[in-house]
Amino acid sequence: MQSVLGSGFVVKCVASVTEAKELLNAFVPDILISEVVVGRESGLDLCHYVRNQAGLRHLPIMLLTSQTTLHDKVAGFDAGTDDYVVKPFDGPHLQARIRLLSRIKRLEQRTSV
Repeated sequence: MQSVLGSGFVVKCVASVTEAKELLNAFVPDILISEVVVGRESGLDLCHYVRNQAGLRHLPIMLLTSQTTLHDKVAGFDAGTDDYVVKPFDGPHLQARIRLLSRIKRLEQRTSV
């Protein structure tokens, strides 16, 4: 992921949803990017987890996936993702979508103060 995003982004990678939850308890990123399928676990479960945690529920979430059906996309949004990006994706396009989620997060923080 770091090679796709380039030096303008700090990337922390984990190998499982369980590791992601542990990391989120210690470090809250600007944006959470997850695969829909994470080993034997589901990125959708991670979305549900984040949305049910008081300190995380406003964290922007982007799901990356090769699952392309309408049902898959709706399931992602119903689970709480803010963006659903289908692979293969173009690096600059992904970067632009990440910047958009960051911008939305900053605007929401300003209006909630």
